[in-house]
Amino acid sequence: MKYTRSTALAALGVAATLLLTACGSDDSAKDSSSKGASSTSSSPANGGSQSESGSNSPGSQAGNATSGSRENTQSGSGAANGATKTGGKVKTGGKVTFCKTEDLAIDASNAAPDKNSGRIDITMINRGSTTCSATGFAGVDIKDADHTSNPIERGHSQPRITTLKPGDAAVFNLAYDIDTTGHSLASPTNILVTPPNETHTVSLKWPARAGKIKGAYTDVEVYPTHTTK
Repeated sequence: MKYTRSTALAALGVAATLLLTACGSDDSAKDSSSKGASSTSSSPANGGSQSESGSNSPGSQAGNATSGSRENTQSGSGAANGATKTGGKVKTGGKVTFCKTEDLAIDASNAAPDKNSGRIDITMINRGSTTCSATGFAGVDIKDADHTSNPIERGHSQPRITTLKPGDAAVFNLAYDIDTTGHSLASPTNILVTPPNETHTVSLKWPARAGKIKGAYTDVEVYPTHTTK
């Protein structure tokens, strides 16, 4: 009987050992399984970081797009300034030059609206072959019978754009008060006209029917050019 019990106890001990060994194997398997799961889950994380670094690419593309839009804006501003891009070359719009005295037919006439207000209209016709600008104030001097020349002051008026095609006319006028007493000391004989932005002068006869100037030549004013249309 003692031998039988000892054998049974020994068998139980072996069974317990095998059971513990099996449990340890299960635990190690679980550990290795969890490690494997952890390793597997870390792989998508790395993949996620790669996709994040990849997301920088659209950002750089957006940066390139922004740069491109700036270039387009700059080229657009060039077009707004009158530059036209054709075939990779920039062509600027042509500029209108000022009318030359030699290309203008200039005449003076009496245009008084009444007996008290003196006005002389000076007309300039473009006899040249190209369009030109007569914008601004003409230089005017009045020559007196005593051979003196008197510069005429500008009136308080803003110049207007005056562009003349071949055959077009521009006009400006001299304004003054007419002397009705018969005691005027001014005896004008000629009007010396220098067109706007020119240096060459023409001499015109003082209109015979123009009223006498009241006061002095400093009381006469010249006004800017404008078109007759």
